[in-house]
Amino acid sequence: MSVLTRDEAQSRAKLLDVHRYTIELDLTTGDETFGSTTVIRFTARSAGDTFVELRPTALHSVTLDGEPLDPDTLDDNRLPLPGLTAGDHELRVRADMRYSTTGEGMHRFTDPTDGETYLYTQLFMNDVQRVFAAFDQPDLKAVFELTVKAPETWTVLANGITEHLGDGRWQAAPTPLVSTYLVAVAAGPWHSVRTEHQGLPFGLHCRRSLAPHLDADADELLEITKQCYDRYHEKFEEPYPFDSYDQAFVPEFNAGAMENPGLVTFRDEFVYRSAVTDTERQTRAMVIAHEMAHMWFGDLVTLQWWDDIWLNESFAEYMGYQTLTEATRYTDTWTDFGVVRKAWGYDADQRPSTHPVAPENVDDTASALLNFDGISYAKGASALRQLVTWLGEKDFLAGINTHFARHKFANATLADFIDSLAAHTDRDVHAWADAWLRTTGVDTLTPTLTGSNGDHTLTVDHHGSRPHRVAVGLYDLDLADEGSLTLRERIEVDIPQHTPRPLGKRPALLLLNDGDLTYTKVRFDPASFETVRTSLSGLPDPLTRAVVWNALRDAVRDGDLAPTAYLEAARAHLPKETDLALVEGVLAFASRQVADRYVTPEQRPAAVATLSALCRDLIRRTEDGDHPGLRLIAVRHFIEGAAHPDTIAAWLADGTVPGGPELDPDLRWRVLARLAVLGATDESAIAAELERDPSATGREGAARCRAALPDADAKERAWTAMFSTDSLSNYLFTATAQGFWQPEQADLVAAYVPRFYEDAVAVAARRGPAIADAAGRFAFPAHAVDPDTLRLGEHCLTHADPTPALRRKLIDQLDDLSRALRVRKP
Repeated sequence: MSVLTRDEAQSRAKLLDVHRYTIELDLTTGDETFGSTTVIRFTARSAGDTFVELRPTALHSVTLDGEPLDPDTLDDNRLPLPGLTAGDHELRVRADMRYSTTGEGMHRFTDPTDGETYLYTQLFMNDVQRVFAAFDQPDLKAVFELTVKAPETWTVLANGITEHLGDGRWQAAPTPLVSTYLVAVAAGPWHSVRTEHQGLPFGLHCRRSLAPHLDADADELLEITKQCYDRYHEKFEEPYPFDSYDQAFVPEFNAGAMENPGLVTFRDEFVYRSAVTDTERQTRAMVIAHEMAHMWFGDLVTLQWWDDIWLNESFAEYMGYQTLTEATRYTDTWTDFGVVRKAWGYDADQRPSTHPVAPENVDDTASALLNFDGISYAKGASALRQLVTWLGEKDFLAGINTHFARHKFANATLADFIDSLAAHTDRDVHAWADAWLRTTGVDTLTPTLTGSNGDHTLTVDHHGSRPHRVAVGLYDLDLADEGSLTLRERIEVDIPQHTPRPLGKRPALLLLNDGDLTYTKVRFDPASFETVRTSLSGLPDPLTRAVVWNALRDAVRDGDLAPTAYLEAARAHLPKETDLALVEGVLAFASRQVADRYVTPEQRPAAVATLSALCRDLIRRTEDGDHPGLRLIAVRHFIEGAAHPDTIAAWLADGTVPGGPELDPDLRWRVLARLAVLGATDESAIAAELERDPSATGREGAARCRAALPDADAKERAWTAMFSTDSLSNYLFTATAQGFWQPEQADLVAAYVPRFYEDAVAVAARRGPAIADAAGRFAFPAHAVDPDTLRLGEHCLTHADPTPALRRKLIDQLDDLSRALRVRKP
């Protein structure tokens, strides 16, 4: 497929003014394709040549101003429009388009539970051309008017309020001016919960088989939605700009959610079938808040080109966490951000594929797609949090509201945004933007304390280039409560620091970036590290503890702290932890990185045993039933790391963990997957469990279990399904890949390590970016921490010409592999 370049987009934007799309979709033409008729009304500002994008299976007819064009001139995904005259034009395109099973374009899914079929669009970046013809770039906004023909029993949702006209025909209200990638349709026999808030229709939608689970959480979901809506109207002077607010939970969705105006689509794992922790509910609430923020950041005011995706994602990320903290019961969201999202940003920013938050060299859409990562989300949100600390929230919000007023229903750039901020402050926000948004990498701050007796001073060594305003926490040991620490004082320090800061008496712990208000790695002075080793769990605030755990995590990854020391800290302090996000984050890093990658194969059994003992401690601690979320996390991780099958097999047979929880579908599949890894189950047991749970999630669980069986034939079947048949949907591909590679089965799957590179390159080329991403992320042999794996990967990058999406994933995976090899060195 030809990708759109920035130069092409700029030339087309100078030539065209696009007014209106009138689109008719016929979803009744069969299981493989659907009908698509598009009428585009536009003006050419001068005479010239251009093109429109579409990717049909059959192009039936094209007319321009009533005159037919030759459909055979379609070249890949571009239909030339030569010789345009200055003035108004009407382009009419009639085509058949193919349904997707990879979450791109118009995705089609048949629910195995009841046989019902559901369709939804994901048109991000350049996938609108899989559904209808379009001038597909974000700065050619237009009005969209959709008519959809669907089976009689279906409901059709769209960006605007939809009306059933009879005979299966649905008409959506015309949109305001929006970008092509934000058009949305969702069709099927949806189960819906509807209400009204502030005069606006609100709706929740899911497939029918999930109806009881959506109904159970509907009050919570709607409450969060209303609270965020009201808080945004307190922050933003511009009112919500669309005619309704629907949230559809759709199957096999590639992202967490998508900010289609008026019709936000979410992955339907957010409709919980099984028990979840309160932190997982908080994550769902944050996604709701994030996507609603996009109604202003991204939908009302849209980036002009994809180099400014941070104007969408960083703002939605920051506003999502901040607004959730201000408006809902989830008041500790920044702890979860610090331990989960920020780590995502730090990791991405230290790889060869790093890029600035606001890069200047995004030349085409393929390059842009690679930048939807931890930098554009977590680092950008961290930068905004630091900006608010430096600028003050009042001036920050004033700048945002000026930005909305200047650019509503239009497009804007980084320069536009900085100008809007600059109108409300004397600070040099242009210099701030250059330092924070145009640079790469993670700064490191290291404290040095000098002096004696009660007269100490602080100097901060700054490795990096960005200015920071940080809080420094001074903590003393509580002599009345052994192991506890009390905050003596929290001081603000501007980095670079020009003069040493007097502290008085030396604290037991000096913590840079206390409160996590900036984006940087921090280190400890020797005395503070000893306090962390003995008293980390005695810190009174979970966000403070998150900063400490992140510092330890960074030190392990940088080779400055032995992986076993991190495990020892977890073993000592996690049994006393009360914050669920911290428990989950520390256990995830300890198991999936430290135990599975950073320790040697000879050290791994001891590391796994340490984590199992830790989980047993947490399970014992929660026997009173007062901490169900903590207990659920401990049970999950105990299952994941079980070295012997007896205990978890007994749980599966009994249907419960002694003392709870009962094994719901999620826990049953987790246990069965681990038993498969250990060779303690077989195909008949997997088939029986699938019969018990024939849902889409059950199919994924069965695929994961079958790929995990320590059997040569099972491995070959799984490999063939992933890389040869092209029959797996995006979710079934991922589930199979997750089951395939297991550290315990390294010898069994050794021959597949070299096969991966050739087969991944081929499947990525055939099946597109979504499968390329899944292959690079989940099917990569991450357990094979070996120089040969690295050598094979480097040869692939040099000689095999992987697609851009796969190349980016391989670069990241190989850098992580190199890091693991460095960490393993004594």
